[in-house]
Amino acid sequence: MSEITVLSSANYDEVTGSGVVAVDFYADWCGPCKMIAPIFDEAKDAYDGKAIFAKINVDDNKEIAMANKVMGIPTLLFFKDGQLMDRVTGVIDKAALYAKLDALV
Repeated sequence: MSEITVLSSANYDEVTGSGVVAVDFYADWCGPCKMIAPIFDEAKDAYDGKAIFAKINVDDNKEIAMANKVMGIPTLLFFKDGQLMDRVTGVIDKAALYAKLDALV
């Protein structure tokens, strides 16, 4: 099973540049972020080999959050071959997350 990739300014462009990538913008202190974490982790296992799952801490990477117009957390961004295809802010349930991923893989 794959791991969730931790993003920073050093690897953000490289990781999001190819394939299907789901990025969770979060903060350690964020309650809703903690609610979505197990759903995101389960999706990582379900889509192993089909999509990359990554997390980026907005407190440590404010410039990337601002560049992606992340105004609230959690925010999930969905990339395909470097292009932003979809986004959702707030807690998302498993069915909605899988539907977004199914549209991209």
